Amino acid sequence: MRLLHTMLRVGDMQRSVDFYTKLMGMRLLRTTDRPEQKYSLAFVGYGPETEQAVLELTYNYGIDKYDLGGGYGHIAVEVPDAAAACEKIRSSGGKVTREAGPVKGGTTVIAFVEDPDGYKIELIERKAA
Repeated sequence: MRLLHTMLRVGDMQRSVDFYTKLMGMRLLRTTDRPEQKYSLAFVGYGPETEQAVLELTYNYGIDKYDLGGGYGHIAVEVPDAAAACEKIRSSGGKVTREAGPVKGGTTVIAFVEDPDGYKIELIERKAA
């Protein structure tokens, strides 16, 4: 078994694709538009779906905002330098909600950013080998 994807409902497909590709460095892997069913999909990720888990962005026609609820946590992404990633995201118009620094009670450097729909993304700094 293998994790295939995580689906996020988004309020503006192009805005979300731009965030994940331009600010987070993912690639747009494929898209599907289903006008009769009134939704569109975009799959983004760091590598091919055959090898890595990806994000499925789902836009339901006419819905531009969702209540994220209390059960959702965050997506985690490994980065070589959390502070540099925060600066790149911030300078490109993204929102940093926790600056890079050690996790409480530990030494792993993390940061948090938010996508245009309010989903939290944890940046975890890769430890030297």
